[in-house]
Amino acid sequence: MTPRFEALARAAAAHGLRAAAFAPEPAETPGAPAGAGVLLAADGGTWARFGASPEASDGRPDPLDRWSARVAGALAARFGGRAVLPGDGPPWAPFLAWALRAEPAWPSRLGPLLQAERGLWASWRAALLFEALEGAPPPPEPGPRPCDACAAPCLQACPVGAFAETSAGPRYDVAACAAHLETPRGAPCRARGCLARHACPVGRAAAHGPEQAAFHMAAFLDARRAEAADRAQGA
Repeated sequence: MTPRFEALARAAAAHGLRAAAFAPEPAETPGAPAGAGVLLAADGGTWARFGASPEASDGRPDPLDRWSARVAGALAARFGGRAVLPGDGPPWAPFLAWALRAEPAWPSRLGPLLQAERGLWASWRAALLFEALEGAPPPPEPGPRPCDACAAPCLQACPVGAFAETSAGPRYDVAACAAHLETPRGAPCRARGCLARHACPVGRAAAHGPEQAAFHMAAFLDARRAEAADRAQGA
């Protein structure tokens, strides 16, 4: 039985997720080609739903990713699809390309995608792949990129200038960002989240609250420390 997009969207919303349909290319789903896809995007209720989940309080690593995998897996089983997460791979699923097809979004001056309603706070937690899907909405018309008519306060807001526009595209100095976060001067960023993202006028209402900001910043720093430890062991 071919699932209907409306029913899937209602089921996703019950988990605080927004469903957005897209058409995958055959080469993007090796091993099990799919004719239709649905992205599960973070929305206004996502953080609260995750916070009430077993994963949020069990003390094990990667709680948000594990919650996303569980929810996406349950929806895939219910509607007869296949769940894919950004961390599944290699090969890695092209989530950013899918997001550009599924929602009104554009590459931003900072690098991450800028979504029309959630700005730089957009997040795509998982995808569901199907042989077919009924009632999927047509592809969005994104319109003009907001960045093109913007004075780019985002590029001036980072305390250590980790972001820049270059002839090759946006540049993000990950090392400078992480080093700043490890110092007392990085406390505002750790508490509020990325100040460059906060400076963007698009989607300000979707910005992370203090608890969510601290969660994501801690996860970022933990990942950087783990990478450094792995390099040190391999030296």
